[in-house]
Amino acid sequence: MFTEESSQQVTPLGEHTGELPPPAPSETSQPTHDKVEWPWIGVLKALGLWFVSVLLLIFVPVIVALPYLIYTWTTYGPPTPEALGTDKTLLLLSVIAIIPTHLLTFFAIWLIVSRAGREPFWKTVKFEWPQNVGPVIGSLCSILLAITLLVLAWLLTHFWGGDKTQLDLLIESSLPARFATAFVAVATAPLVEELIYRGVLYPALEKAAGMGVAIVMVSLLFAGVHVLQYKNNLSVIAAITLLSFTLTVTRALTGKLLPSFIIHLVFNGIQAVVLVLGPFLEKSATG
Repeated sequence: MFTEESSQQVTPLGEHTGELPPPAPSETSQPTHDKVEWPWIGVLKALGLWFVSVLLLIFVPVIVALPYLIYTWTTYGPPTPEALGTDKTLLLLSVIAIIPTHLLTFFAIWLIVSRAGREPFWKTVKFEWPQNVGPVIGSLCSILLAITLLVLAWLLTHFWGGDKTQLDLLIESSLPARFATAFVAVATAPLVEELIYRGVLYPALEKAAGMGVAIVMVSLLFAGVHVLQYKNNLSVIAAITLLSFTLTVTRALTGKLLPSFIIHLVFNGIQAVVLVLGPFLEKSATG
């Protein structure tokens, strides 16, 4: 931080005007309503941005799939809900549509956070390592934590069990859908989700309501958005909730976003590799 020093000529008392100089304003005389209102205005903006991201997640896939739905309707007649749920092309389109959804969400985040380019975006969201942790140590710790979370998630799903989720059915619908899901899980989801939840929502809530409230609210919002995908399996929901709290606590304790992003990226990345290699490993094992 730089400070500027200015010199002023002192006018003797009574010279020119004969009046006393006006008293310096005191800090106690300043209105205090800004200190109360502005943090909550930031929360409202953050929640508004989160709401926009949810709307995009709902409507963009519909828009992307609309031409195909019109084609099938005019060619084969109105499809039944059962047919829509098992249509491989429609399921693939629903995965591909996540890419423009995340791109539009990123643009909305950039627009608000950087004030349309007037503020440094990555610095504002604190996409960096803590000052006392270098990139090598930080990366190693993040990778180890991600692997630990994966092991815990596997233990939860293995011993708790549960039915197949909508995501499982989507992945199993076709090989292209499997590959597209793996791509989205690595290329766009970790970055966009961390930006909206731990980059925008968390600091706004922490400033307004404190660390504890911010951790709980952000973690539950993140897990809640994923519940629809995993509603048939409570063990998977528990694993996602554990991941969510870990990512948010990491953001709170480090004060930076990059560690949470690396954990999220590695967590998704390992699962993406398993998704891609899974069919070939099964084929080699049976053949």
